Amino acid sequence: MYLVVGLGNPGVEYERTRHNVGFMVIDKLSQVHGIKLSMKSHSARWGQGKVDSETVLLAEPMTYMNESGVAVKALLKDKNVAPEHLIVIYDDLDLEPGRIRVRVDGGSGGHKGIKSIISQIGTEGFIRIRVGIGRPPGRQDPADYVLMPFSKDQREEINFAIVKAADAVDYIIANGAERAMNEFNRKNGEIEQP
Repeated sequence: MYLVVGLGNPGVEYERTRHNVGFMVIDKLSQVHGIKLSMKSHSARWGQGKVDSETVLLAEPMTYMNESGVAVKALLKDKNVAPEHLIVIYDDLDLEPGRIRVRVDGGSGGHKGIKSIISQIGTEGFIRIRVGIGRPPGRQDPADYVLMPFSKDQREEINFAIVKAADAVDYIIANGAERAMNEFNRKNGEIEQP
């Protein structure tokens, strides 16, 4: 069984913001695989179904970004999912819009949602899919930037990245994270470091 978690903030005011790109990927996976996020428990909105004949839980923490680990820990424990079968999807300022990166482990990179998960579950050994949102222009504060909607010229790239990230989840479940890194971490035909 896999637990696939998209990070974001609950509430209508955050719905289309850059920080909620993880939720957007979960919504896409929910739509593609017909897995309704109809359950509300463990501080999350979640649903269970099949992807490539594997049982999968799709989840969106309802704790706000900085406390994402609370929901992740509760779901891992209750559903008896090993951390190496946890896939977390989240926004990344250091990747340009439209790009994604698959990574098997590592630190938080300053992302508060990832920091919360590492702190709560006690390991960095889980799969991440980083979705690029780009850096803020000029001297704009990154904390403000991530809570703003995507600009018109970024929307097409972000929609592409959402589909690509959902494809990466399917690929990981079918073929494993290592092969997914080789498949998705490319730029101009060259494999990039995660």
